[in-house]
Amino acid sequence: MRTFWVWFRILGGFAIIGVLVWRLGSGAFLDGLRVLGLAPVLAALAIGVLTTVVSAWRWRVVASRLGLRLRLRRAVADYYRAQFLNGVLPAGILGDVHRAVEHGRQSGDVARGVRAVVLERTAGQVVVVAAGLAVLIFRPTVVPGFAHDVLTVAGAAVLVVAVAVLTTASVTGDRWLVSPSKWRRAFAVSMADVRAGLLGRRTWPQVSALSLVALAGHLTLFVVAARAAGATASPATLLPLLVLALLAMGLPINIGGFGPREGVAALAFAAAGLGAQQGVTVAVVYGLLGLVSTLPGGAVLLTQWLRSFRCRPVTAAAAPSLPVVDVGPARALPAPAPASVVVVAAAAA
Repeated sequence: MRTFWVWFRILGGFAIIGVLVWRLGSGAFLDGLRVLGLAPVLAALAIGVLTTVVSAWRWRVVASRLGLRLRLRRAVADYYRAQFLNGVLPAGILGDVHRAVEHGRQSGDVARGVRAVVLERTAGQVVVVAAGLAVLIFRPTVVPGFAHDVLTVAGAAVLVVAVAVLTTASVTGDRWLVSPSKWRRAFAVSMADVRAGLLGRRTWPQVSALSLVALAGHLTLFVVAARAAGATASPATLLPLLVLALLAMGLPINIGGFGPREGVAALAFAAAGLGAQQGVTVAVVYGLLGLVSTLPGGAVLLTQWLRSFRCRPVTAAAAPSLPVVDVGPARALPAPAPASVVVVAAAAA
């Protein structure tokens, strides 16, 4: 089943891109490669610093509420690395999986480390979904009627599930912590982490504020991409369209983020009278700039790999063997001290 979902995500992303190429041609995608310049790249790197720092800070807040130690400097480095891996590997979540498991191992609690990352990512997505629903409610003409209904129902379903989980977390309490069922105990522990990691009196304002700043950073990068792609519409016209494209990135059927984002951007830009082809180009440019903004994560990954390579211990198989010399029976020493044999082995790394 796990293999099926992995292939479903990858093939789903390819299918969306294939449909867009079939209907709009490859020009919309190729234009996204041609319009990149030095100014958008530098802007992407600067905006990436902002969004990465606030997202890592959000992770640190959630992890600390769950009793896991995480320094901000390390959180930023690990978050950069995770974003880079998400962008270059299929499915778009493998970097977060690596971040969660590694932090959990180093903290001595892998399960809680995974839950900290899940809660941190969920908090960010809930803010994006809420912004998307606000666009669909107050600007219903930004997408065609059928797509508007589908997106509204999907967004409402996500919020309902989130509210249901939060309500269950606050109502269930710790009654199931002593249950004989391991599933109930696991659920109770997870709900306790939800209460501590997201619903605390000092936690949710911080997490919400950091999520809003991260959202503002992503939308700013989208506006940079739109200007680079030649979109001249005002920010008031572009932002609702960009929120929907950003919302589509959360769908688990993409190739490094590409796929649903381009499809929703094509629909939204066409409904706004800006042209489906320009919507695809803007989304492609955003994807490329987003990858550029994570390049420091590649440097972090390379640095960590080199450090681990240099510190790798020499295995017994790799160590040179020393000859064994038979020195015969031990002879008594003239001093009244017991005899001893000292063997010193040196191995070059």
